[in-house]
Amino acid sequence: MAEEPYREITCRYFARPGEENTKAALEAAARRARELSIKTVLVASCSGKTALAARNIIGGDVRIVAVTHVTGFVRPNHQELTEKRRRELEEKGIAVLTCQHAFGGVGRGIRKKLATYQVDEIMAFTLRTFGQGAKVAVEIALMAADAGLVRTDEDIISLGGTSQGADAALVIQPANSADFFDLKVKEVICKPAAF
Repeated sequence: MAEEPYREITCRYFARPGEENTKAALEAAARRARELSIKTVLVASCSGKTALAARNIIGGDVRIVAVTHVTGFVRPNHQELTEKRRRELEEKGIAVLTCQHAFGGVGRGIRKKLATYQVDEIMAFTLRTFGQGAKVAVEIALMAADAGLVRTDEDIISLGGTSQGADAALVIQPANSADFFDLKVKEVICKPAAF
C-alpha cells in the first residue's frame, strides 16, 4: 500500500500570546502526544506552575521535563524556581533542567558588554518570527539534548510561552546545540497567530 502524500492535522492558533493559552496548549500537546505515542514533553517553566499543570493535563505516562531560566536571569545569584517547588516537581516525577540558554549564554554577555550581537541571539530573533513561545520551544529542545534528557533520534513535544505560561507547542526531533541544523520542527501543534 502506497504511503499517503500528505497528512492533515489540527493546528490551534491563539488570538493573542500569553499565559491564558496554557491550558489549551497543554491539552493540544497531550492529545498529539497520545496520537504519536510521544514519550517526552518539555515545558519551559520558571516558577514550576506550567510544569505542574502539564503533569495534571498530560498525565503520568508521559515523561515531563521542566526547563527553567538560568540562575541569574532576573538578577545575580537568583533562581526563579524555588527549592521547595523544585522538590515538589521532582516528587511528581518531573525532571528539572537548569542550564545555560542555548540562544543566550556567552553571546548575550558579549552583547551586554560590547553592544554587538552574536550568532546565537540572531538565531533567537529569527525564530521569534514564529513567536516567542515557538523560539523557546526550539531552544529548550537543544538544552535538553545537551543535558542528555532527550534523545536526538526520538521525537518530543516542546512547549514554550510568551512571558508566562505556554502558548506554543511543537513536535520536534531534537539535536545537540553543536548540531543545531539537525533539529527538525516536524509539526506545529499550536501557537499565537498574532504576537
